[in-house]
Formats: sequence, structure tokens, C-alpha cells
Amino acid sequence: QVELAESGGGSVLAGGSLRLSCAASVDIFTRYCMAWFRQAPGKERERVAYITKNGLTTYEDSVKGRFAISKDNANATLYLQIHTLTPEDTAMYYCAADRSCYMFYTRYEYQGQGTQVTVSS
Repeated sequence: QVELAESGGGSVLAGGSLRLSCAASVDIFTRYCMAWFRQAPGKERERVAYITKNGLTTYEDSVKGRFAISKDNANATLYLQIHTLTPEDTAMYYCAADRSCYMFYTRYEYQGQGTQVTVSS
């Protein structure tokens, strides 16, 4: 069983930056696709970025240029660097892992409990 634990969320002012982390209890990063999702109040959970087991990254159009996903295989930690935060980025952010890079979080084998990001103007 793999456990994923997100951290790094918080309350920030618009224009600020945050780095979210996702620690895995087992070293799966060289075998699994790792993704970040977010869910804003009243909205569906959406994928924002993912990184393949080989290190290739992909971003949704809404976050390109502001979000950067990375991973540290040795420490089994996934990161999401977020720049120029806006109130529209306010959401619970989740990491997820699966052997495939699915679009929908329900397809992922493992998911974390989330970390809250709140951006005020």
C-alpha cells in the first residue's frame, strides 16, 4: 500500500508563490506517473500537471507558465511550484499516482488527502 501526503499549502496574497510537496511512503516515482489535481469549491477536481516515470512533464493550458511540476526520485517526493498566484487558484490540491497518466483522478490508484491553497486579493 502506498500513502501520499501533501504539504505546503497555506494562505497567500495574490501574486505570491507556493511550493507544494507530496511525499510517498514507497519509492514509486520511477514506475508511476505522478499528477497534481486541484478542486475549487463547487467545482470538479481537475488535473493541472503530471510528470511521467521518465520525467516528461505536461500542464493544462490554464496553468502553463505559472506551475512547475518536478520530482525527487531519491527522496520519493513530488513538487508543484506555483508562481503568480491568483484568487482563481484557491483550491484543495491533491497528488496522485498511477501507472498511466489519466485525465481523471478516479482512475488513479493512489491519492493523497490534499493541501489547501487560499489566495486573497
